[in-house]
Amino acid sequence: MKFAVITVSDKCFNGQREDLAGPAVSEMLAEAGFEAEHSAIVPDEQGEIVRELLACVERDLALVVTTGGTGLSPRDLTPEATLDVCERLTPGIPEAMRAASLKITNRAILSRQAAGVRGRTWIINLPGSPKAARENLAAVLPSLRHGLEMLRLPQADH
Repeated sequence: MKFAVITVSDKCFNGQREDLAGPAVSEMLAEAGFEAEHSAIVPDEQGEIVRELLACVERDLALVVTTGGTGLSPRDLTPEATLDVCERLTPGIPEAMRAASLKITNRAILSRQAAGVRGRTWIINLPGSPKAARENLAAVLPSLRHGLEMLRLPQADH
């Protein structure tokens, strides 16, 4: 199944910081047997995030994972963009990620990840820190393949 990773960060977009979270997530997904199809770095602008998510949906990618923009800063708008795009939410994903993170840091409750589906594409938000992105993805990775297989079934099989 093909995936995209979208890094949401003004500093990475402007070349002020190297994107480490996006490649870390891509590596984990590839090691789990998923196929990298697309990656992008966009600024913390809700409209830009929405456009990139919709472009991935148009490409019929199975999974789109974002990194960054899930905190409390006024420019952290990734969850809002995700909610703008998704037709159905999958709240268990961010709940599981926060629960797993809470075992590591009490700051996990500050993360505002969202997850949901548009068409046949599953969109999942991860934190921007490479360490936190890996930890959060590890919490849900074992369930992703089954969920994606159900999501990608032909309509007649539902």
